[in-house]
Amino acid sequence: MQKAFFYISNWHYKRIKKLWSFKMIKIKYDASLIKFISLFESISNAKVKDAFVDNGNIIFVVEEDQIAKAIGKHGINVKRVERVIKRGVKIVEFSKDITGFVRNCVFPIVVGDIKNDNGMLTIYGNDVKTRSMLIGRDRKNLNLLKSTVARYFEFKDIRVA
Repeated sequence: MQKAFFYISNWHYKRIKKLWSFKMIKIKYDASLIKFISLFESISNAKVKDAFVDNGNIIFVVEEDQIAKAIGKHGINVKRVERVIKRGVKIVEFSKDITGFVRNCVFPIVVGDIKNDNGMLTIYGNDVKTRSMLIGRDRKNLNLLKSTVARYFEFKDIRVA
């Protein structure tokens, strides 16, 4: 039995490679973050998909339908973890849909609508106060949202309207 052999030109190879390549973000964990993830999972019995540190606060991204288990009754699990690690904790529920994930990331803030137009995400706030809370001082909240969403989804930009 003979093996099939065919020639692919350099131009075709680059074209195929460009079409099939995916931009994956390489996520690295240090030892302390792995300890925090293990501690959070042991206290709450919820599966953690990802965790990262931002300005001293730890943000845990839990699997879908695990948010109630992660928070606990009256927020007891969050309070326990905060007391043990002596840092603030925020919990975000993962969603396979980018608009659902953005809505989960900004959850305490009630947004009107989130639209995705070819990778351009637009968040419509109900009033000026909502928009200002989404953006934050020196665009801090918006930049955190962009970096969080970029860990899982590809998009061009996030705008607040």
